[in-house]
Formats: sequence, structure tokens, C-alpha cells
Amino acid sequence: MTLFNPEDCLILVVDDVKLNLQVIANILDQVGYEYTLVSNGSQALERVKSAHPDLILLDLMMPEMDGLEVCEQIQSNPELSEIPIIFISASKEQDHLLQAFEKGAVDYMVKPFHTAELLARVRMHLELKYSRQKLKKLLHEQGELVKKLEKLANTDPLTEIWNRRYLLMIAEQEIKRSQRYYLPFSVLLIDIDYFKRINDTFGHSIGDEVIIFMTKTVFSCLRQVDSFGRFGGEEFVVLLPETDIHGAIIVAERIRENINNQYIFVGEKKVSITVSIGIASYNSTDKTIDTIIQRADKALYQAKNQGRNRVIADN
Repeated sequence: MTLFNPEDCLILVVDDVKLNLQVIANILDQVGYEYTLVSNGSQALERVKSAHPDLILLDLMMPEMDGLEVCEQIQSNPELSEIPIIFISASKEQDHLLQAFEKGAVDYMVKPFHTAELLARVRMHLELKYSRQKLKKLLHEQGELVKKLEKLANTDPLTEIWNRRYLLMIAEQEIKRSQRYYLPFSVLLIDIDYFKRINDTFGHSIGDEVIIFMTKTVFSCLRQVDSFGRFGGEEFVVLLPETDIHGAIIVAERIRENINNQYIFVGEKKVSITVSIGIASYNSTDKTIDTIIQRADKALYQAKNQGRNRVIADN
């Protein structure tokens, strides 16, 4: 199976002898390659930057700037370094051959060469380049797919915040860090007040909009180091690393006030919501995250019993 179309391939030919340029051009014409010709190293560097050829046929022995220097400068440029370079030289010295490969050449041909051999090597290196590019693209696509799968596995599909499983994993890491370094750590348990009433009155699609609105509002109140996830239904959890109970109360009140002072439109009608928030902070008796969440849940229950739209901290 053909990996590429020669007519789509541009080859830069560099040689200080015009006859050599014409000979190689005639050979490339036989297959249909596109080509561009230059007669010295400086021109070669300018042309490779402007044309971005697919392959370079480079003379080794040239005045002013030889092929080795041209090759070295091309290889030092990250945008050009993947262009395969085949040296063509009358020199049979082993030192020249070794230097060519040390500078980054992929092949070395000695003049005079056979037409079939030149075309075979050009084709081989173009196919290798094409295969590398295809593999690189496939690996990139695979990496993007893995990221998408990880996101699907770790996030809530409606809000795109962490799901319960992943948030609990983060929480376990945070409590271990607090235990090791004696750092404060707080948890907020947030519940949307009268959410069932919203669903029953306006429908579940509006209920989803309310959840998304609430999620964005909470996000705007958090730091980059904080973690936020959906525990299920209308219940959400915020993890506040290196934050004691007093700092957590400040964050929770900011969240509650911001949500209380905003609304969303349902048709021409404004719909406002409130949240109740329970808070618990890590102490030395907490062995797992479950005990902290249970205390935050107890505080949340008290907030709801005391009239909702309020923050209660576990003491």
C-alpha cells in the first residue's frame, strides 16, 4: 500500500554544481516529486525555513558553508529537526560518513550513484517519516482519548465537577497530608434547599439548570487548591486544604450569600435558590474522611432544622 503520493512531497536539493542539481532534478521528475533547488548553504537554510520540505538531498562539500554545518543548524531548530537529510558526496572517507550521521543525517550516498538507488532511499525515508508522523498522531489521539475517558470516569456528567468516587480519593489524600504535616483541613457539605419543590414545580430540566447555576457560583468562591464535587442529587462537597474551622465558615458564608443574592430565569419568571451548609474540620481523632463527612452531615442536618439558608459548623 502506498503511504504517500510523490506529487505531494517537496524535496530540497542542495549542491554548488549546477549540473548535479539538474541531474537530480531530472531523476526526481521521473517519479513526480516536487523539488526546489539551491546552490549553497545559506540559500539552503533560507529555503528550508520558508518551504519546509519533506526531505533534503544535501551536498557535503560546498564552499563557505559545507553540508555538515547546514545539517547541524537544521537539526538545532525544533521546527525543522524532523526533516530527513540524505547527504550526497563524492567523498568516501569514513570520517565524513561518521560526521554526517553525528550531525543528524539519516543516510549517506556516494557520487556517482545509481538512479534506482537514489529513488529507493528517498522513498524509504519519506515512508519512514510518514510512518513516524502517523504514529505520533495516533499516540496523540490515544492520549486525548485517555484524558476523555479519565474525565468521564472522574467527573459528574451534568456539572463536570468531580464525582463522589474521585472526590473521596482526593479527600483521603488530603487527610493523610493533614495527619503527616499537622495541617488544618475542612469539609463543606452543601445541600440545595427545597430542591424537590423546584423539580416538581418547574420540571427536571430546570432543576438541572439550578444545579449548574449553583455549581458555577460555588466555583467562583473557591481557590485553585480547593476541590469541589457532587455527592449525589442536590448534595455537594467542598474540600478546603490548610483551612481551619474559622476560615471554612468564611468560605461557606461567601458561598451561601452569593447563591442567595442571585437568581435564574424560567421564562419570564425569576427563580431564586438558597443552600444550607454543614462544616467539619479535621482533628486528631479522625482516622478517615468518613468521620469528617459524618460530622459535616450532622451540621448540615442542624442547618436545615434551624430554617435552612444558613451555615452550621460542627463543634
